[in-house]
Order: sequence, then C-alpha cells, then structure tokens
Amino acid sequence: MTAEHNRKFILLVFIPIFIEAVLFLVIPILGTIGISFTDYNPIAHKMDFTGLANYMKLLDDPEFVLAMKNTLVFTVVAVILNIIISLTVATLISQLRSNKTRSFFRMIAFLPCISPLVASAVVWGRSILNTKIGLINQLIEKFGGHSVAWTGDAKFVMLSVIVFTLWADLGYNIILFCAGIDGIPGEFYEAAELDGTSGWQKFRFVTLPLLGRTTTFVVLMTLISYFQMFAQFSVLLYKDGPQHSGLVMTSYIYKTAFVYKEMGYAAALSFVLFLLILVVSVVQQRLNKVDWEY
Repeated sequence: MTAEHNRKFILLVFIPIFIEAVLFLVIPILGTIGISFTDYNPIAHKMDFTGLANYMKLLDDPEFVLAMKNTLVFTVVAVILNIIISLTVATLISQLRSNKTRSFFRMIAFLPCISPLVASAVVWGRSILNTKIGLINQLIEKFGGHSVAWTGDAKFVMLSVIVFTLWADLGYNIILFCAGIDGIPGEFYEAAELDGTSGWQKFRFVTLPLLGRTTTFVVLMTLISYFQMFAQFSVLLYKDGPQHSGLVMTSYIYKTAFVYKEMGYAAALSFVLFLLILVVSVVQQRLNKVDWEY
C-alpha cells in the first residue's frame, strides 16, 4: 500500500470522528455562545438579542460569585487530596512483590468507580452521612461525641462532598499512577540502591520525576472532571445545602436553565465555566511541561 493510500485510509477513518465532534461538540458550543447573547426563554417564547447584558449581569450576581467561589474551593482541595492520596496508595501497591497481590489491591481501589455516582451518593446520604442513623455519627456517638449534620451544617457540607467524591473517584488515578510506576525501568531503582538511597529518596528523586507525564495527565483530567461535578451536589444536598454552601457552577447553571428558564443567562454561565476550564487546563499544561524520555 502506497503512502497516498495510507493517507486516504487515515482520512476515511477520521471522517466519522470528525462528524461526531462537529455535531456534538463544536455546534453545541457555538450554539451556547450564540444563546448567551439573547434573553431566550422557552416558556415565554422569546429570544431577543441583548448583546453583553447577560455577561454584565454576572458582575452583580451574588449567587454567581458564591457558586464560583465554592467551585474553586471544591476543585482545588479535592484535586490536591486526590493526587496525594492516589499517588501514595499507588506507590504502596507497586512495592508489593506478588503480581496477584498488586492486582487484588488495584481491584479493591477501583471498585467504587464501578458504581453509578448517583446510586453511591444516595447510599452515602442515607446510610453514612445521615444525621440520625448515619454510620459516621454512630461511631462518633459510640466514642462519646455528638452527632454532626454533615449535609445540614454549612461548616461541613463541602467537607462531606469532598470526602464522598474522593471515595468514589480515587480508583481511576490509582490505576493510572500504578501503570506509570510500573512503566519506570528497574535500572533506575537499581542505580539508586547502589548509591545507598533510602526509600523516600528513591521516591523523591526517581519515581516523582519519571512520573512527570503521568502526573500531568492525571492532574489535567481530574481538574476538568471536578470543575464539572454535579451529581453528588444534587443528590447529597437539599437545595444546594444550608446558606447555599454547596452551590457550585454546574448546579447554578442547571437551576438557572431548568428552574428559572433563563436559558440565555444559563448559556453565559456555561461559557464562563468553559473558559475557566480552558484557561486552567492551558496554564496547567504550560507549568507541567515534561521534555524527557527513558
């Protein structure tokens, strides 16, 4: 097969992917941007061009400010904890000598990821975080403490959601870090042992640097995912939690679009969230450029 035929074959293979991207990615994004410049309301059957009115409204919207603040707090804290915990667990698993033992613990770590997020949130909300009969409060009371309204107290709402999210999502990154660690050639560790390095020094000066590409990918994917988290906030919390302590951008977009029917304003909120994710992703990639091979 000639090079020309190879190029034609590659183009034919990519045509369905290109069509799918245009239909389900490009067109919806462009449509959202267009709607954001209108006061579109499907109930009132109106769609007048309003220019930048929706974007100007953002500046004076206290709910938008609160939702953005909560989104940033949740994303930053959850991503940092996710990376630290998943990398630590992956490192411990990779140090096990038996392949069967490593596979067993990887399976255990990944099990929560199999469960649907909504179903898991329902179970957590009714049996673990429940104020009266929740497992956590029963343990606290058993040791002489007082029960806590985990999803009913503004001080604990974000903590509760972050803990649940980590439980449900850590498995993905643990598997990725395990694969990255297993891909590091053993010669590097052997050379480190000849130099008399400790376990921490091998992790600090061998594992971490050589996991650069894996870490960059994991951080980027986790950031994008956590900025868009919606299910647990909707299921675990009642009406965005007390004092709107659990109101995030995705919840506010949903409420604006499907409760208030302000589709134009919801589109503007969506585009702002899209830009935020885009900027954070680009900055994160620039800060974590890895130019090495092994």
